[in-house]
Amino acid sequence: MSSAVRPGRDAVASRAMRRVPAVVLVLAGIVLFQLGAVLATHLFERLGPAAATLLRLACASALMTAMWHPLPRRLAPRQLRVVLVFGAALGTMNLCFYEAIDRIPLGTTVTIQFAGPLAVAVIGRRRALDLVWVVLAAGGILALIAPGGAGGEPVGYMFAGLAAVAWAGYIVGSARLGTVFEDTRGLALGMIVATAVPLVPGVVGAAGAELTLAVIPLGIAVALLSSVIPHTLDNEALRRVPANVFGVLMSLEPVIATLLGWALLGQRLSLREWVGVALVVTAAVGIMRYRSEPVAEHA
Repeated sequence: MSSAVRPGRDAVASRAMRRVPAVVLVLAGIVLFQLGAVLATHLFERLGPAAATLLRLACASALMTAMWHPLPRRLAPRQLRVVLVFGAALGTMNLCFYEAIDRIPLGTTVTIQFAGPLAVAVIGRRRALDLVWVVLAAGGILALIAPGGAGGEPVGYMFAGLAAVAWAGYIVGSARLGTVFEDTRGLALGMIVATAVPLVPGVVGAAGAELTLAVIPLGIAVALLSSVIPHTLDNEALRRVPANVFGVLMSLEPVIATLLGWALLGQRLSLREWVGVALVVTAAVGIMRYRSEPVAEHA
């Protein structure tokens, strides 16, 4: 998703990123996105996950609007429909993701959520080998949600599952967005729509919270780490690597999330749960290695 900032700054940024290997850009985007999720957990203590989601999306919307100036005088009916559907999926995915990581480990959430893009990747394909990947992914997710693991509230697994469904919707919506917009306006407009999804629960959650000015820079940092920068890095990487290679690299996300959750949040998984993560990652690599389109970028 190309950035549409002013030409001077855009040219400088593009030249700088072109010096960095594409693989490094993808891995940096994954790490930054998950670091943003880790940072967001500190917002939960002050605001709760719903209000934290609202703050992140509002900050991301403001940043994208300032950078890309997406607000048009009018939209064609088809553009409006696509933006609304895409934004609803994006907002739901973010809200459910934050509600999940407030209750279960980060790595577990990301691994379960990854079922969304995996489902999109195999739908419509009829190779016998794809069935093997589906079975591996299903086995891995079952290993993660079975009782007796790292713990967490059962509702957290439900939110992770809903985030997976929303991610699948986001991928489909993102593909359609690219057919009706030639630039980044669609993404920025979708982000504005997404901000409306957690509006009511976010305001309710913030009403009983101890609000201070300190949450604003924290929200901006989360928005940059989890939205603006990963989108930019992924977009530059996709200019230079095949889609299937990008998909394989994205398949490492559950492992990176699990490692960061362990290192920064003290979230330890059992051996069975590590096996579950490994099964899902193996399935993702197998599916994405031979896929002609990449898994959608971070939201």
